[in-house]
Amino acid sequence: MQGFTLSFTVLRLLTSLKMYYEVAKRRAAPVYHDRRSTPADEHETVKLVRRLSAKALPGYTLVNNRCEGNAPLTIQTLTEMLSK
Repeated sequence: MQGFTLSFTVLRLLTSLKMYYEVAKRRAAPVYHDRRSTPADEHETVKLVRRLSAKALPGYTLVNNRCEGNAPLTIQTLTEMLSK
């Protein structure tokens, strides 16, 4: 990623790289379990959000349950990481 070319950014946290959708869907079921198997994704997301913030650019992060198994807990973890 060289830089931001738009006035805003949208991040979509879906499945991990190289993971098939059906595998992620099975892994995330039932959604109330927290899988926490992609901490690298969290760190990359936090790094990108901090870059946006440093440039005063608005950003939106959409989190799917298939990302880690529980979107609200993923959002909570990202929020905690960003507050440090």
